Amino acid sequence: MLTALQAESVSAQNTLLVVDDDEINRGILNNLFSPFYVVEEVQNGKEGLEKIRSFPEKYCAVLLDVVMPVMDGIDVLRQLESDGLPDKIPVFLITAEASDNVMKEAYRLGVMDVISKPIVPYVVLRRVQSVIELFQARKRLSNVVETQQSELLAQAQKIIELNQGMIESLAAAIEFRNGESGEHVHRIHDITKFLLTNTELGRGLSREDIDSIALAAIMHDVGKIAIPDAILNKPGKLTPDEYEIMKTHTVQGASLLEKIPQFKENNAYQYACDIARHHHERWDGKGYPDGLKGDEISIGAQVVSLADVYDALSCKRVYKDAFPREKVLEMIRNGECGCFNPHLLDCFFSVEEKLSKMYEKK
Repeated sequence: MLTALQAESVSAQNTLLVVDDDEINRGILNNLFSPFYVVEEVQNGKEGLEKIRSFPEKYCAVLLDVVMPVMDGIDVLRQLESDGLPDKIPVFLITAEASDNVMKEAYRLGVMDVISKPIVPYVVLRRVQSVIELFQARKRLSNVVETQQSELLAQAQKIIELNQGMIESLAAAIEFRNGESGEHVHRIHDITKFLLTNTELGRGLSREDIDSIALAAIMHDVGKIAIPDAILNKPGKLTPDEYEIMKTHTVQGASLLEKIPQFKENNAYQYACDIARHHHERWDGKGYPDGLKGDEISIGAQVVSLADVYDALSCKRVYKDAFPREKVLEMIRNGECGCFNPHLLDCFFSVEEKLSKMYEKK
């Protein structure tokens, strides 16, 4: 049994509006259509327009006379057409004034049919019902399509979240192997996104680009999975040979990412390969593995490089304690931990106070 709300919803989608100043004509149309629809009557175009505009979803069709006081049928059609409503509600002109000019204007304004008076009841009923059924079928189909699209978008979002979760888990696992808590990669993500969003460094990048670069930043050290534990977790200074092995994590990381076919469909793929390979390049060209110089280094790799140094200096590692904030900034400013783009440094120092909040002890 239908609830009151459901009954109201059903009737709202099954209401036919008759707009005619002739009471007899309204009565004829009411008697004709009331066995099939809820019929409402108004006696001029202005009242009809107000009803339609107040609740357009309510009406399955509008039967509209042409010659009426206050506002005629063509003027009503013009207003409905400006609102885009004839595409949603079928409108029929039922009139004795079916001249060529009236018909041409009515069809131009989106009317579905022009029916001449005096009406032939069974003809009018069939013509109106056929169009109503067509509109309702189209609406049901549209609703089904919208529902399917929503479900597909929801599924796609779940896949995106799953993929991102797997990426974060892989990066965190490498951090655990390196004696870290896994929070390092999350901070690199947050620092990268903050710098690109809140400084000129992100100029020209879309929100999607920034999100992709931040996600790619999580994988900057993925190549460390190929570095032996004895070197990766050595508490002291690396020997020259050990350092050369450690440096290979850049090319190993890019190579690993390039071998994941599913990842190539992710927007972050190109950024991730670039950042994994080039986050140890230097502005002066003395970095590795390719010796890139200046703007040869992508802005993504530059930002992640600085974020990595900033976080490494600010946190305890197996080979050192955390440095005080003042010391961290001094080392970065003096070039003790790399050579960076001067504009990059200006942008970084302009917002560093806000970044430093993530290192405050809770």
